Amino acid sequence: MKVAVIFSTAFVVGLSGSMMPGPVTAVIIEQALKRGFRAGPLVTLGHGIMEAIMLGLLVAGAGRFLEGEGVVAGVIGLVGGAFLAWMGYGMVKGGWKGTLSLRGEGEGAERSRNPVWAGALTTVSNPYWFIWWVTVGAGYVALSQPHGAGGILAFFGGHILSDLVWFSLVALALVTGKNFFSDRIYNGIILVLGFFLLALAAYFCWTGLKFLAVLVR
Repeated sequence: MKVAVIFSTAFVVGLSGSMMPGPVTAVIIEQALKRGFRAGPLVTLGHGIMEAIMLGLLVAGAGRFLEGEGVVAGVIGLVGGAFLAWMGYGMVKGGWKGTLSLRGEGEGAERSRNPVWAGALTTVSNPYWFIWWVTVGAGYVALSQPHGAGGILAFFGGHILSDLVWFSLVALALVTGKNFFSDRIYNGIILVLGFFLLALAAYFCWTGLKFLAVLVR
């Protein structure tokens, strides 16, 4: 597989993943309504840092070890679910009380998360992100390594560019319509997103328990 093909296919595959709603998308919606368009690239930066670390581990050969460790996926599911539950609870609480403001006032503004940090944490909280990397990601690494550093960079460049393009478009769409959002509507959106994260947290915890249950049979 040529380097140009690695880059283009990595972009398409990455885009299909980033377009699926998940915890990172929920954080971008929250942050874009609060901080504006820059939330898209900043959350993507945090997400990309974690992706770069995972890529480095796979290049170093850790993928062969991690792929066989169901306990790792199980623990990630439980810990990730707990983190998403904490984040979702805070969003539901703020949205329910109506304390969040688009103008940077009130309790919600004081507790606003750093978008880079939020992007990193929501990324590693997702057990399916981990599974994707030790399966699809590991396969791409195997295809890219014969081309040396250029092949690895082509894969990662195409993959992270898809995230940047999609998440930035989401942020831009929200910002262009921001003037139509009152604080009441904003609190309602955050409330819905909070419930979404709580449901996702329950699903992640359930998935983590399934991984661990297989090991004790």
